[in-house]
Amino acid sequence: MLQRIEGLPDTVLGITATGTVTAHDYETVLIPAVEALLARHQKIRFLYHFDAAFSGFEFGAIWDDAKIGMRHLSGWERIAVVSDMEWLRTSVRLFGLALPAEVRVFSLDALDEAKRWVSDASP
Repeated sequence: MLQRIEGLPDTVLGITATGTVTAHDYETVLIPAVEALLARHQKIRFLYHFDAAFSGFEFGAIWDDAKIGMRHLSGWERIAVVSDMEWLRTSVRLFGLALPAEVRVFSLDALDEAKRWVSDASP
């Protein structure tokens, strides 16, 4: 399941993933939120928080994630990923090398730090 994180600046989309994330979650929560934000801003920032109850992605969600990332490749300014799952942290670090955005990985206990970093107005 995906849920919006409230209280972030207008250029930042915050999402918490919990349980199993499905294609339906992407199609009804994440993709519309990204599209709406990019309609208002040339570049956006993204905070993706995988809480302790996150158990994985369905294949359709992985496909949707890849599509939205590639469709708006130049639209990402900063991406903060918060997780204690080592496979996810490693994957983000590797894929982050291919993105023209700043990408940082934070542990679950550093969620507030991730929010500050992704929201910071300095380049």
